[in-house]
Amino acid sequence: MSDEKLEQAGVDDAAGTATAVAPKKKVQPPKRKPQQLPPYKVLLHNDNVSTFDHVIQSIVRLTTLDRQQALLRTIEAHESGVALLVTTHRERAELYCEQFMSLKISVSMEPAEG
Repeated sequence: MSDEKLEQAGVDDAAGTATAVAPKKKVQPPKRKPQQLPPYKVLLHNDNVSTFDHVIQSIVRLTTLDRQQALLRTIEAHESGVALLVTTHRERAELYCEQFMSLKISVSMEPAEG
């Protein structure tokens, strides 16, 4: 084997003495904190058209709220005009609004403070 090939193979000389070859380091990109998407509130509005049962069933079907929580939110919207359903990121809030509106339930979304 030629001296050049021995050097490339990590060998010092023709006698076959091995030299230490440092392993190549992987370059890691700097670690960044994952950015959190700004929160949005999905609000249920009283509409005097939808029945309590329809609203409650729709909330349970579309969100993670259980029947008792859906009932409380529906009563709150009926008595005060509006109730907070969920707080989530913008795209999900938009999807909730589309889903509720397709069921003829009055909802809106707005940025959550803080």
